[in-house]
Amino acid sequence: MNPSTNLTITYADHRKLRDHLFPGDGLEAAAILLCARTPGPRVRLLVKQVLLVPHSACKERRSDYLVWPGSAIEEAFDLAEADGLSLVLTHSHPGGLFGFSRHDDRSDLLTVPSLFQALGGLHGTAIMTPDGAMLARLYRQDMSPIPIESVMVAGDDLTWHWADRKFSPRPTAFTSEATQELGRLSACVIGVSGTGSLVAEQLARLGFGQVILIDFDKIEPRNLNRIVNSTLADAKAQRSKVVAFAEAVTSYRGEGVAVPVNASISTREAVLCASQTDVMFSCVDTLDARQIADLLAASFLIPLFDVGVSIPTRKAQRGAAIADVCGRIDYVHPGGPTLQDRGVYDPASLRAEYLRRTAPDAHREEMQAGYLRGVTEEAPAVIALNMRAASACVMEFIARAHPFRHESNAAYARTQFSLAANEEDFFPVESFPTTTIPQFARGDLEPLLGLPALRAPRSEAIA
Repeated sequence: MNPSTNLTITYADHRKLRDHLFPGDGLEAAAILLCARTPGPRVRLLVKQVLLVPHSACKERRSDYLVWPGSAIEEAFDLAEADGLSLVLTHSHPGGLFGFSRHDDRSDLLTVPSLFQALGGLHGTAIMTPDGAMLARLYRQDMSPIPIESVMVAGDDLTWHWADRKFSPRPTAFTSEATQELGRLSACVIGVSGTGSLVAEQLARLGFGQVILIDFDKIEPRNLNRIVNSTLADAKAQRSKVVAFAEAVTSYRGEGVAVPVNASISTREAVLCASQTDVMFSCVDTLDARQIADLLAASFLIPLFDVGVSIPTRKAQRGAAIADVCGRIDYVHPGGPTLQDRGVYDPASLRAEYLRRTAPDAHREEMQAGYLRGVTEEAPAVIALNMRAASACVMEFIARAHPFRHESNAAYARTQFSLAANEEDFFPVESFPTTTIPQFARGDLEPLLGLPALRAPRSEAIA
């Protein structure tokens, strides 16, 4: 069963918070997390800003006791009001107690009602222990608590702090305990075709509690040589890729694990489904779909793994020859360099793709090129290349969720391989610029992702 409640914070904000809460004097300290939210049904709080409460502003600081300054909370009110953000009042437990004390309970009863009076919405409190572990809870208007089941810290590594402490210390990669932890998480695969079906197959068999599959296309006979789990009967019936794949997953994982979304990622339906997940895999072949994945990752603080393959050709005496056989895997952590920052797409390439798509002759030419650039091939035999890239993509996730590398994961923001040259190159996160984007931790603010086309229908907005 996937956790229904979660708080996600970037590694940069988590480090900033931890440094402030544990200044080295052994006394409690305070901060306020300003959080956006994902659309329902899942409750996910997204830390948009960390407001540090100056140590000198606290009326009293002890090793097990803290008195908050009212001015800090009033400042948070002003910052949160415009976008309807939730406030999570956070303090440290220098002694290491991973739990809320009786004093914490009494303090919440006095302080949290003022948050409802000023802002409405959902608000709560959190504590942090010296090792960086966090425990959080929300409150309903009647002050009954809503436990936050997990706190995810998303950076070069991916860490989950579980309220029940089930996986502390963190599980070792490739163990049954790691599989059990994945059973509490959800993944989204955008594009369930040649590479995407192989990624989704691995995620389902690794044990993810839920795998959301997003693709609008149908299975055709020419797909059968590269879409895993597809059958001749599926192609003859022109079945939806995601529905057919979900049925295959159900046959070995049971009901409810695979969730098919038969829609384009550019639709509101697909964006809403993707927003519910813990980690996202982009296995698409268009730039506009990658842009949507990029915006999803930023808006909902979802770690993103993007994979692509290509087989460039060159002119030869007898037609065309293979110039290279290559692939790329990019890992984008919330707050880090986006796919656009890395040059995967830009406004010019997006416009060019749009023009090709809307010009029938050019579009036909592009589709004929397919995997093999410059060669017309209706059913390219690329499953071996897709498998190589899909495996590298999923291994990149494992390396970050349950680290096993001999050096920092920061050195592997991008992996590129050339099978023709037998080379593999790695690029550290510092290789790319990081720009500030307005969609960061945008959450459920309308229109979704900041795109007018994804605005809620009038009937939904009124409801």
